[in-house]
Amino acid sequence: MALSATVYHVRIDLSDVERGVYQLLDLRVARHPSETMRFLLTRIIAYCLCHEEGIAFSKGLSTNDDPAVWVKDLQGNLRAWIEVGTPSAERLHKASKASPRVVIFTHNDPALLQKAARAKVIHKASAIEIYALEGAFLDALDVATDRNASWTLVHTEGMLYVTSGETNLAAPIARHSLTA
Repeated sequence: MALSATVYHVRIDLSDVERGVYQLLDLRVARHPSETMRFLLTRIIAYCLCHEEGIAFSKGLSTNDDPAVWVKDLQGNLRAWIEVGTPSAERLHKASKASPRVVIFTHNDPALLQKAARAKVIHKASAIEIYALEGAFLDALDVATDRNASWTLVHTEGMLYVTSGETNLAAPIARHSLTA
């Protein structure tokens, strides 16, 4: 019998000062049995930091053709392809041809993505945005997050602040270039 997904209910008071986005989010996020907690948390943070009308979690790990998160307009046209982790150069090439904006949130070293980009041709590689989250930050957030969590998430001046229960965490989140 196959393992089923575990659903996390996360209520987030989002203040993305960098973009002027202030929103109360009520998310139900399915964690695939093969998905690490770091990946899940990175996916949730990516959703928050790219939040705009039309954003949604895709089928993700169960569908190889979809990004982790996407933004579509009212006609269903793809406006942003948001990846999590360390996608292959081939996947980034496909994403960049399919969407006007490609963003990667990684919980790994961004140098891995940059190395892969040097080895293959990627359509509009210089326009692809990379944001790296520290592993220690995600591990601490994992400890503070249960299946029914409430966060306050603030993004300002290149820093990410998350409060979950009695736990207050902070970490830098810097933009990197794929072609650096």
